Amino acid sequence: MLTVLVVVAIAGALCIAYGIAIEQRWYRLRTYDLAILPPGGPETLDLLHLSDLHFVVGDRKKARFLAALPGADVTVVTGDFLAEPEAVETAVEAVRPARGRAASWFVLGSNDYFVPRPKNYLSYFRPTRRHRRARRGRSADLIARLERDGWIDLTNSRTDAAVAGLPIELLGLDDAHIRWHDLRVAPRRTQRFGVAVMHSPDSAPETAALGYDLVIAGHTHGGQVRLPLVGALVTNCSMPRRLVSGLQRMGTAIVHTSPGLGTSKYAPFRFWCRPEATLLRLRRRPLH
Repeated sequence: MLTVLVVVAIAGALCIAYGIAIEQRWYRLRTYDLAILPPGGPETLDLLHLSDLHFVVGDRKKARFLAALPGADVTVVTGDFLAEPEAVETAVEAVRPARGRAASWFVLGSNDYFVPRPKNYLSYFRPTRRHRRARRGRSADLIARLERDGWIDLTNSRTDAAVAGLPIELLGLDDAHIRWHDLRVAPRRTQRFGVAVMHSPDSAPETAALGYDLVIAGHTHGGQVRLPLVGALVTNCSMPRRLVSGLQRMGTAIVHTSPGLGTSKYAPFRFWCRPEATLLRLRRRPLH
């Protein structure tokens, strides 16, 4: 029995070391091809989805990865730019090369509003968790600097837009994980191609039911720690574990939940869940 425990302990230590030293910085770009654009619009539209960047000061490897990404028509960041408020300048500079040719949109997440603090990892396994009091961060500074660079803040807003000849009804929601989202702005008013942008996928079922065609979310880190055959150990949201990463169909909507590119600086590891940027290559759907 002692030998078994020693072997398990060594295996666990090796997995943690791999998650810290290798996988948490093993960035990749994943591409999906989606035939969902309506007739009459552009034939193709490339949308780059970034999420949960969790920048710290001097995060050069992640910045280099972002700078090397292919250009897209639209870039969307679904929140949690920051792992610490001191990294506002680092984050804004790092996402600058990744801006979209036609549009750049963002919403924020709780780590942008509040200064992250260490927490007991076991708390993620509790069915409900209390939100602790937290010190406010530099969200206003982050928003102002992003907007000066041409990014558009979509927080709790619904607007009509046009990108590369495609009329869009565009919804942005604040972080549902901290209950700052405002669904009063969400009901659709047009027949345009509907895009809903949010930090937490907790709001995805409502927006899908309202008829948005594409729903884009982050927050979950894909579970951050996944096991073969099991999947994500935790979701950090109300969505089922199988829906916390990648593409899902929800009614008539396509939902993409990004596994994100970063982690909290107090939980700097990933396992079986590589950090990811996603290129959604949208194509005109067939007529029949």
